[in-house]
Amino acid sequence: MDLEGYFFRNLHPRIFLGTASDRYAGWLGQIYSPERYQGRIQRRVKPLGEKSFVEELLPVESLGEYFQHFGVLEVDFTFYSPLMDQKGRPTPNHRLLEMYRTHMNTEDRIILKAPQAVTARKLRREGSFAPNPNYLDPELFTLGFYEPASRLLGEAMVGIVLEQEYQPKGERVSVDQMAEDLETFFSRVPKDGRYHLELRTAQYLAEEVFRVMETHSVGQVLSHWSWLPPLMRQMKESGGRFLKAGREWVIRLMTPLGMRYEEAYAKAHPFDRIVEGMLQPRMIEQTAQIMKLVTEAGGYAYVIVNNRSGGNAPQIAKMVAQRFLELF
Repeated sequence: MDLEGYFFRNLHPRIFLGTASDRYAGWLGQIYSPERYQGRIQRRVKPLGEKSFVEELLPVESLGEYFQHFGVLEVDFTFYSPLMDQKGRPTPNHRLLEMYRTHMNTEDRIILKAPQAVTARKLRREGSFAPNPNYLDPELFTLGFYEPASRLLGEAMVGIVLEQEYQPKGERVSVDQMAEDLETFFSRVPKDGRYHLELRTAQYLAEEVFRVMETHSVGQVLSHWSWLPPLMRQMKESGGRFLKAGREWVIRLMTPLGMRYEEAYAKAHPFDRIVEGMLQPRMIEQTAQIMKLVTEAGGYAYVIVNNRSGGNAPQIAKMVAQRFLELF
């Protein structure tokens, strides 16, 4: 195993280390070979608040190099629109996912994010947030996302993350109502052992919700994200038990605790280095501890690292892997 070269595929038989999104030019010289992509880097402008940032992306074929290093990839672009439109026609995201599939080998694994059009209570419309009429719509989920994703990826799709945005105090439904909504949704979508739920409102990390998840074999996502408690505390809320029959956990390292998305993005950009003072050591330590606990219990852990959690996902992944090996 060559952690210095960012090779993580053989870290442990039940540990799959990967990143949230790929193709970052900031990873040239780490994950990607610079000479292969000269003159083929796509540039796009990302507005964020009052600022704009230039993002540089490599061609989709770089996925081949990515999977030489990592055992799993979380594909995030499926969060922003479904794979099929309302008339049953493939969307641009469907076509992009098709391209991804052509550059994957049989042992490569993908985790997909379900569309926010299904998982979000509110969506941004014309500069403000409005109620989402398709919230937890089983038909949109099934026809617009699940079925086309299953056809495209088959067994290569090892997980589906359903992420619900943070709910401000004055807009939250009760824990009982949340549990009831989830019960209705998971009762009406296709039965599948690959669902993982990320609730970004700490008050919903409650036994009433966990019982519904356990009934439907839906995994708990442990998310190191702005307004959630530390990872270990999230795990303790469910008693540290496996809610999924497949005994799997997804751990997502998204942003430093207490830091908004916009600030984390601005600090981390262009994602080519660890940013001094940004990375929180407790995130590394608790992630490694949870990986150890999961493997000792005979389970599986999918650890997904985002650039925004400290500046450069490959280096953060290396720190997690090194600490895990020290503990293991």
